[in-house]
Order: sequence, then C-alpha cells, then structure tokens
Amino acid sequence: MKNPIFILTLILCFSCKNNSDEKSRLIEEKTNDIKTSSFNKEMDSLYNQGIYNGYAVAIVDTTGVIFNKGFGFADVKNKKKYTENTIINIASISKVFIGVALLKAQEMNLIDLDDPINKHLPFKIINPNFPNEIITIRHLATHTSSVVDTDIYMETDYINKDDKAIAENLNEKYGLYYKNPSKDWVPLSKYLQKLLDKNGAFYNASTFANRKPGEVYQYSNIGAALCALVIECAAKKPFNEFTKEYIFNPLKMSSTNWFFEEIDSTKYSKLYHDDQELPYYKILSYPDGGLITSSTDLSKFLLDLIKGYIGKGVALKSNSYKELFKSQLKETAFKDKENYNVGIFTEKELPYNVIGHSGGDPGTNTMMYFNTETKRGKIMILNTDSDKKGDMEVFWGIWNALDKY
Repeated sequence: MKNPIFILTLILCFSCKNNSDEKSRLIEEKTNDIKTSSFNKEMDSLYNQGIYNGYAVAIVDTTGVIFNKGFGFADVKNKKKYTENTIINIASISKVFIGVALLKAQEMNLIDLDDPINKHLPFKIINPNFPNEIITIRHLATHTSSVVDTDIYMETDYINKDDKAIAENLNEKYGLYYKNPSKDWVPLSKYLQKLLDKNGAFYNASTFANRKPGEVYQYSNIGAALCALVIECAAKKPFNEFTKEYIFNPLKMSSTNWFFEEIDSTKYSKLYHDDQELPYYKILSYPDGGLITSSTDLSKFLLDLIKGYIGKGVALKSNSYKELFKSQLKETAFKDKENYNVGIFTEKELPYNVIGHSGGDPGTNTMMYFNTETKRGKIMILNTDSDKKGDMEVFWGIWNALDKY
C-alpha cells in the first residue's frame, strides 16, 4: 500500500507549484498590460500631434507578432478607424518581395542570378554607352544595372485610377502622378518595352547611365520592375500570380495583392497630404512599389524574414535566405553612402545591424526593418504626407518608440 503521507505531500507540492505558476502568470500579464497601456498612451500622444491622419505599427520577433495596432483614421471624413487590418499600398517595401520571388525562381531552376537579362526577356535591352557589356539579373537586384530612373519614367509611370482631378493647390506637388488617364494602363511587359526597347515609344538613351553595368550603385525603380518582368518571363506566369502562389499563400497573407481589382476596397485607407485627400493611383511598373497590404499581413512577411535569417523561414530555403541578406557589393560601388550595403533588394545599415526597406509614394510612407542581433523587427505604415511643422519629429518619434515596447 502506498504511503498516504507521501501522496499528500506530493499533492501539496504540486498545488504550491501550480499556485506559484499561476501567480507568475498573473504578474507577467499585469506587467504586459501596464507596458501596453503605456505604449498606447505614447502612440496616442504622437497621433494627437495632428501630423498623420492614420497609421499602423507592428513589432515582431522570433516568437511571433508581439504588437500590432492601428491609430487614427483610414477615412477622416467618415470617421473610419485605421486598424491593423486596414490595407494600403506600401511603396518601395514592395521591392523586398521581388527579391524573395527572384530567389524562389532560382530555387525552381528557372533563372540564375548571374544570367544575362536578355536570356529571359522578350525584347533586347542594351546600354547604348556600352553595347558589348552584359546586364545580369544580379545587377538589377543590387541597383547596379546602369538602367536608371528618368523624367520620362516619372511622367509615364503613374495612372490616375479613377480620373479624379487633384486639388488645384496640390497640383505643383502631385500633378505628375495624376496626369495620365486610366485608359493608359498597359501590362508590365508592354510598358517596360516602351521605355527600354530601342524602338519603344518612350525610349530615350538617358535611361542608361554612362558607366558599365555592375560598377556603381544607383537606386533604380525601373530596374526593380524589370527584374520582376524577368521572373515573369522565366516562370511563364504573371508576376502578381507568381508572388501570390509562392509568397502570399504560404505565409497566409490573405489581404495582400498588387491590384485594386484583387483586394477588398472597403478596407483600403484613404491617402492624404496633410488634411487633404488625394485620389488613388495605379503604377505601371507596379512591382517596384505597388503592393497593397496591411500591417497584419506585412508582419507575417517580416516574421518569415527574421526566421529565414536564422535558417527557419517558410518562403525560401536556408541558402536562398543567406543570399537575400548577404552583402552583395564592394565599398567602391557606393559613392555617397558610408557604412551601407545591399542584399538582394534589401537595404543594410551596417552600423545598426539592421536589414529591410523603406518606401514613399503620394499619401503613403512606410518602414520595415529588423535587427540582426536582437532578431526583432518593426513596421510603420502611414497614410499621410505632411508639410506641417514637426512632421519629421513625429515620424521618427513613432519609429523610435517601437524600440521601447
């Protein structure tokens, strides 16, 4: 027969341990509640400065999403709150998705980073200043292709989605983005052929820098879009469908897509310049800045980047993630940037151990970076451009406050 005193002692020990565990849990929950409450007050205080109409922020680490919330309004006139599920175009953060798609295509043996781009494209692209020099996919992915953004690109790339006139007082600042009517929309391949094919309607030799491909870093939106077209041609699948199949679906990014026709428009934030609403626009070179998503979905992507950095990502294999984050260029490639490098469509601020990307387009400003030492990442998505006094102080106030949570 078992000793009843021993059994009673055992029960009491377990009871004490459970009580202790419960007490610890309650203390931890209370501490987290206090921390969250304090953080929310700081965010509310920054919002109440009256600079940004609405925004969302998120914080993630290897354990998952640890904070994700919207502040202010997605639609000021109708008092519609900006939430973590509000969607908006995230500008140049979109380029990181090109990078992941590119390495997925390489995993599938569709391309190699060092392939000449003309191996895959339906039209030839040649730098007229160096006609015998080959432009590779890696050149596009590291902004060293010698294909550069020009006034012609800016004048033709943005389409006025609903053909709405912009407010007269905003015309000087934004008129360029709304001059092209909705009927001017064409597929990515056709637009890039117009710009880059020698016989294209928008072709101009100034689109090509007077230097050899691979020599100098110069940020290029059009080069990024061209890289997406390479993927599209190699995969024989539209780029938007390729990314949906190999990135959005595996990461359960159910509210993310490239085109208005593919998203729930009721969740889309209005775009603002200070207190004035801006019309919606579409981007012909859409992969370079047109991705529409929420802080909830973008958190899933950033979480996978962090996990990929430590070899546990979902979207790509471990070696592909290593390539994505590896410093790709020598110091001599950078003329005006110190302590900086790039991965594959990722920016690397070396002194701060951060990797990610920022973005900006009319009415939207975004940041997404993670720290390679702490394995902690941050997201900020704003629906407002501002010329108000103190706008940068509030911008950086929001961003830096995320380190306090």
